[in-house]
Amino acid sequence: MWKKLIIIAGVIGAAALIAKKVKESNDERALWHEATTAPDLR
Repeated sequence: MWKKLIIIAGVIGAAALIAKKVKESNDERALWHEATTAPDLR
């Protein structure tokens, strides 16, 4: 019983860390895109 709970908690923790890394990567990519794209001065 406890072993299953620990495994489930580990999987959830790993998924949360992966989701956080993906979000940070996407945010940084968007920031670089904004910083390196010519402004639209129309």
